[in-house]
Amino acid sequence: MSNTTKKSAGFSLRVLGLNSGTSMDGVDCVLCHFTQASPDEPLHLKIIKYDDVPLPQAIKQPVFRVIRSNKTTPEELCQINVQLGEVFADAVEEFCRRHNIDLQKDIDVVASHGQTIWLLSMPAEGQTRSALTMAEGSILAARLGKTAVTDFRISEQSVGRQGAPMIAFFDGLTLQHPTIPRACQNIGGIGNVCFIPPTSEPNGGMSGIYDFDTGPGNMYIDFAMRHYTNGAQEYDKDGVFGAAGTVNQEIVDEYLKSLPYFSLPPPKTTGRELFGDEQAFELIKLCESRGCSPQDTVATITRITGQAAVEAYRKYGPKTADGKLNVKEVYMCGGGAFNPNIWKYMESQFKDEGVRFTMLDEAGVEGGAKEAVTFAFQGMEAILGRPLVVPQQVETNTPVIVGKVSPGKNYRELLKMSVAFGGEWEGEYLPAVRQMVLDN
Repeated sequence: MSNTTKKSAGFSLRVLGLNSGTSMDGVDCVLCHFTQASPDEPLHLKIIKYDDVPLPQAIKQPVFRVIRSNKTTPEELCQINVQLGEVFADAVEEFCRRHNIDLQKDIDVVASHGQTIWLLSMPAEGQTRSALTMAEGSILAARLGKTAVTDFRISEQSVGRQGAPMIAFFDGLTLQHPTIPRACQNIGGIGNVCFIPPTSEPNGGMSGIYDFDTGPGNMYIDFAMRHYTNGAQEYDKDGVFGAAGTVNQEIVDEYLKSLPYFSLPPPKTTGRELFGDEQAFELIKLCESRGCSPQDTVATITRITGQAAVEAYRKYGPKTADGKLNVKEVYMCGGGAFNPNIWKYMESQFKDEGVRFTMLDEAGVEGGAKEAVTFAFQGMEAILGRPLVVPQQVETNTPVIVGKVSPGKNYRELLKMSVAFGGEWEGEYLPAVRQMVLDN
């Protein structure tokens, strides 16, 4: 029997992606419209609107305290999960008010990453690989009247992978090119990179993508800014504070040699357990003990982010036959992409190799919105019952449908649409998306 004996009805889904990153700056909200004529046709994505809604201090403070101290109680965790659910629902309502979006008519699904509380992606001996992200999906579904999809990372971990970065599928779909080898560098709280080989190469395009965490992103920088401004500034806007200082290169080199993480090959991922506030404070004390001013300290910490990424490219990026880095374009995204002290340094290190640096916006995806878009995508796939493309250089290639579904009032309609889209397609899963068109 052919996979398409029954013609697909096609589908149209408007998914609101939500994400609060490791830095906890706010809730990124992006409304995406996904359409596809049949499972073997290209997926179409239109990004309708992106914005971010600040997280209230009333929830940031207890969450930060739990994460920093790695101590809490079952009672507190129960409450934080529900409180975050309410805060994310508030963010959705505020986003809709700002942009005249009718929640009931203009949104079909809410796909929320929630807030990472803890990620054990590379557990030590005696630990269990696990992920805890909070913002209760049942609260979102009840408050908003829409089906919600949450808890994506633990799905990946359930089949033996690390549950992060979980961005390769989207970077590959967005950036694959017939002849140009590309990379996408995200600078969120943690830095991560995806390498996308040209589609004309053997095992190129979506067949050759791989991603991993390069090390700290904004997390150390944000902590230092809060430290030196008594909380008045939560990040180094446009890199102005760090640009006023001088990098202590000796500290940078010592630090990057001191942590085993930087010498590990992919697959590798990390988070606050290795690059958290306690470690940031130790770095600040080290810088100050060497005579660094506040500006020098932020400049030095910022260089650690940029140099860690550069060294990761050199060690673990794709290579040409003569051993050189096989990347010609790097697309920057995430909050740290707006810090010129990071990207200009990276650009300078690859200048002789002719690597072009630009923002992901050039490819049609707003750099600050990308992570929320990826969760909208994952939420769509959960509703359709379709796995993501599994990248290379991971522990297992087992496909899995990611996310947990909290049914909303429209759940039965979504199920009907999903079944009609699949038709009588044979096999355990619908085929993962390998081509995407970004519509203006």
